[in-house]
Amino acid sequence: RRGLDADEERERWNDHGFFVLRGFRPRETGEAMLERVIAIGRQADGHIFADGRIVTPEQNLVDGVSEDSPAEARISKVFKLHRDPVFRSFIESDDVLEIGRRILAPELDCFLSQFIFKNPGAWGQPWHQDGYYFPFDRAPQMGLWLAVTEATEANGCLWVLPGSHRDPIHEHVPDRRPNANVGYVEIVDRDTSDEIPVHMEPGDLLVFHSRLMHRSKDNLSEGLRAAMVYHLAERGTRDTSGSPTPVNDWMALPAPRG
Repeated sequence: RRGLDADEERERWNDHGFFVLRGFRPRETGEAMLERVIAIGRQADGHIFADGRIVTPEQNLVDGVSEDSPAEARISKVFKLHRDPVFRSFIESDDVLEIGRRILAPELDCFLSQFIFKNPGAWGQPWHQDGYYFPFDRAPQMGLWLAVTEATEANGCLWVLPGSHRDPIHEHVPDRRPNANVGYVEIVDRDTSDEIPVHMEPGDLLVFHSRLMHRSKDNLSEGLRAAMVYHLAERGTRDTSGSPTPVNDWMALPAPRG
């Protein structure tokens, strides 16, 4: 179902900064995550801080979506999910841990998780490197992007710049668009003409390096483009910023048996 062996995964990680595992999970895995995060969003009832989670609103949606619309139609992202059983079971599963241990480090922490609602009309996120947000004493980190719905060019799939993980962390400037989502920044000093789209089916898993440049475009479709994303670091990694972001939540993952 995956189509890559361990050596191919490592080769693509080293050469391109990412690889995709097709059919990594059945569609039902993402559907269960979506059902759970909708319940969390409705419970939050428009509040950003809710029961230990952070729920951020989408600033740009299609006409007709209002405060009276269901919560899930107005949300951009929900953070700090990896202690919830539905989401924890994925990140602690043996095949996921095997990928992280083989490529990143023998012992791992999950420090960030986010469910991305990209509703119709939602703007894309400009070119960035996740490592910009990770002022840690060790690098790199690993992103795990599970497609919950189909990701196409029409609904705002990711675009990546293969090989850009070899770059240092670029200067990131605030997203220059008026009314951009909170926290959006962009890289403007790099040629991105070699970008490629990453088309995904529900259950596909994108594994990517924290310095890989990536972006998404606007959702021009009439449907949701949803994904669940986890970020892993080597066990013992520390935030050196002096003011850790509230979206991070460091959790040790199970150590190898034996």
